[in-house]
Amino acid sequence: MELRDKLTILQNRLRQMESVAVAYSGGVDSTFLLNVAHDVLQENVIAVTARSSAYPEREFREAVDFVWKKGIRHVVITSEELEIEGFSENPVNRCYLCKKGLFSRIWDVARKSGINYVLDGTNMDDAGDYRPGMQALTELGVISPLKEACMRKDDIRHLSREMSLPTWDKPAFACLSSRFPYGHKITKERLQAVDEAEQFLIDSGFKQVRVRHHGDTARIEVSPHERSRFFDTALMDKVYETFKRLGFVYVTLDLKGYRTGSMNEVVNTLKD
Repeated sequence: MELRDKLTILQNRLRQMESVAVAYSGGVDSTFLLNVAHDVLQENVIAVTARSSAYPEREFREAVDFVWKKGIRHVVITSEELEIEGFSENPVNRCYLCKKGLFSRIWDVARKSGINYVLDGTNMDDAGDYRPGMQALTELGVISPLKEACMRKDDIRHLSREMSLPTWDKPAFACLSSRFPYGHKITKERLQAVDEAEQFLIDSGFKQVRVRHHGDTARIEVSPHERSRFFDTALMDKVYETFKRLGFVYVTLDLKGYRTGSMNEVVNTLKD
């Protein structure tokens, strides 16, 4: 299917809905979806952003800045995942627990505002990984119009660039809770350590980063083409000292580099 045809399908689908609330994180997918929805539906669109310890402040600020510049109605809700029963124990269905709680609250906002539908930014490339949160979206009747339009990540980035969206080349991001192996307890302090560690790497010039929290060990993932930067011993020393200050005893580099869903590799191996 041609890219223009996919965009037309998306626009027509949004037009049919008449009014929507978009779960807006400030990432590539939700920014594109929100932008297209606003172009089609204008004042009948609300962006809903959750603020919590599992999302870095930089992501929240970027989201707020975008909707302010666009003049889109914006509702910010406080969503503390650690207060959800069982979440902090980090079970394999952690994302289900989170999405069920989060999107239930987004639906509350939508209903109070007279909005017909709640949307999320799931696209076709999200289907290949282990994503228990999808079940919660289905149960709650959340619509994923990018997926319905058969859009993939590359499609979204290409169209985002044409639309001059600042997120067209933004690195992929997932909530900080995804940095912990299943069964490893998640705490506010550990989330903050991961956030500060990743921010340090970003400030050091890395674009795509993940700091996986394995207890006293930090496992760093960066884009494959950025791995060679760690041949710089001065950089390695700075990273080690910073991570040590954040509570890590050991600091390692994942030799394969960043890839989506690396924490699910154990789950996928068990399924196989």
